[in-house]
Amino acid sequence: MFLVRRVFKVKPRTARKAAEIITQMGKKYEEAGQRSTSRVYISGGSVPGPANTVYMDWIEEALRSPYREDNQSPDMGDLSSQLREVQEESYIEFYELFSPR
Repeated sequence: MFLVRRVFKVKPRTARKAAEIITQMGKKYEEAGQRSTSRVYISGGSVPGPANTVYMDWIEEALRSPYREDNQSPDMGDLSSQLREVQEESYIEFYELFSPR
């Protein structure tokens, strides 16, 4: 199993707004059966960590291409454009979950 984490660097003072948008996007993926429950969290501000950063992670059984033929992405409506207004950059990280024998 794998932990997948998206990291969003956002404009100053927009982390909470971005987190709201990202949470809604995660719920759309969950409702479409595309992902497990996702978590959204923020660093900087009142907690240590890089400022203006929002994270979203979820668990995947296997890493699969989002461009695979059977993948139907959910309609995000205007959420993607709302996120683009506050996002400066984003990247994705993959971690294999350790399972002791």
